[in-house]
Amino acid sequence: MGERVVVVGGDAAGGSAASQAKKRRRDLDVVMFERGRATSYSACGIPYWISDAVDSEADLIARTPEQHRAMGIDVRMRTEVVGIDLDRRVVHWRDLEAGGSGVEPFDQLVYATGSVPMRPPVPGIDAAGVYGVQVLDDGVALRAELERDEVHRVVVVGGGYIGLEIAEACRIRGLEVTVVDRSATPVGTFDPDVGEFIAEAVRKEGIDLVLSDGVAAIEVDAHHRARAVVTASGRELPADLVVLGLGVRPAVRLAEEAGIPLGTSGGVDVDVRMRTCVDGVWAAGDCVESRHRLSGQRVVVALGTHANKQGRVAGINIGGGYATFPGVIGTAVTRICETEAARTGLSEREATAAGYEFVTALVDSTTKAGYFPGARPIRVKMTAERRSGRLLGAQIVGKEAAAKRIDALAICIWNEMAVGDILSLDLSYAPPFSPVWDPVLIAARKAFDAVEADVRML
Repeated sequence: MGERVVVVGGDAAGGSAASQAKKRRRDLDVVMFERGRATSYSACGIPYWISDAVDSEADLIARTPEQHRAMGIDVRMRTEVVGIDLDRRVVHWRDLEAGGSGVEPFDQLVYATGSVPMRPPVPGIDAAGVYGVQVLDDGVALRAELERDEVHRVVVVGGGYIGLEIAEACRIRGLEVTVVDRSATPVGTFDPDVGEFIAEAVRKEGIDLVLSDGVAAIEVDAHHRARAVVTASGRELPADLVVLGLGVRPAVRLAEEAGIPLGTSGGVDVDVRMRTCVDGVWAAGDCVESRHRLSGQRVVVALGTHANKQGRVAGINIGGGYATFPGVIGTAVTRICETEAARTGLSEREATAAGYEFVTALVDSTTKAGYFPGARPIRVKMTAERRSGRLLGAQIVGKEAAAKRIDALAICIWNEMAVGDILSLDLSYAPPFSPVWDPVLIAARKAFDAVEADVRML
């Protein structure tokens, strides 16, 4: 028997780590445990499958168990790792269908357990008809529930990315939808002046928003099935189905029980090579914490992009190569009904918490030349450090062809560019794609003016 690598979790991070390690060292014995029914799938695509924008569940799967096995990886499906013994260097597993159990030895371990949906500690939260959406099996269960004739009214708890995407999917299916969120505007990672734009767009799609109001309880019927959501202010929102869209937390119970240290953010503590401080133990994906390149803080960011990169880094290093994960800057994008929203870097609240002093610029423009057919509104906001003008954050909200402009600004932030440099960028121009002054350049120019005005006041 050769050197054995055990991977706990078979989605983005675990699948990438297993594949890279086996690719680089064919002599490795790689065993990957997955408690669900699919490997290497797109959890971010679940809302679009529920809305029928994606044809089938199979379309969300990037690499099947059979494809992993063809690479020489021993994939154990529907098998849950229930314990990790670091002293004996074994994991304890349980077969969720056949009911058997056993142990598997390892020389190296990849902890890639992902995340679990947040569930507020309120009465009725565990009732039938209350769903979280995190793994593909959750999507399968929710879609089946939505197809019942008895479901007409859906209450989504949480107005973040996943909450609004699920709300849209339910609305497309012809259901009455209400979203409840404690924040004054949806998607709390956006500043309020951008969040208001999102709220307006959501309401125009017929989705009711109940903002600045949390959930106090979920009322149940005689069969212990959810029938209404009661808010902190006392409102009762009738519901045939309740979906939790409150975000996720890292799945670290096994790590804690085994003695694998966690970081200040609650995720597994890893270095830039995705190593924990336990010899031979690696971690990657939604369960780990990363370094934010602007704030310096340790953060947990649950995104498939990062999970794949981190898994790849771990696998390369396990396979004898050298790779690092350099951190995150908080780039994210979503589409809510016909409105696109994107952000990168720090929001005003995050910049303040990190100790920065800054100026902001907010501009409203169009996605194409104003006279060109199909030009749609776009709002761009930039946050720049006082005096230096370094771009700290950007947010974009608008209609079709608006949000992906955020990628250019993510590159600027990654390379620590100032708004004075950005306003002179040689961006492409033609009337079908942008005004002669692209909204990104207009915002950079306005931010540069704010930096200059602030300097003159000193």
